[in-house]
Amino acid sequence: MKRAEVIRKLIDETGLNTKAFAKKAGLPYTTLRSMLERGMSKSAVENVIKVCGALGIAVEDMEQMVNTAHAVLFVHPETTITNKPNIDKGLSSLCCLTVTR
Repeated sequence: MKRAEVIRKLIDETGLNTKAFAKKAGLPYTTLRSMLERGMSKSAVENVIKVCGALGIAVEDMEQMVNTAHAVLFVHPETTITNKPNIDKGLSSLCCLTVTR
């Protein structure tokens, strides 16, 4: 999974649309849209940090999610997740290890 796909999924989980999330992150909507369409690797580092900050994650957390994307599971919100990576509790639908129901 690419960085922009991970970020788009996390933004969707906030319940905000792209325009509202851009405002929360302190970015122009067009900048965020460009980041999501063209990819995060072509974005200014400051903008990536703003997006991650608005999501409540560190840039390193995003990288971990990208690097373990082959193991990402999308699970029901009531599912118990254990042994997950050190990521923010708001990201409960992204899991890389043990899932029980």
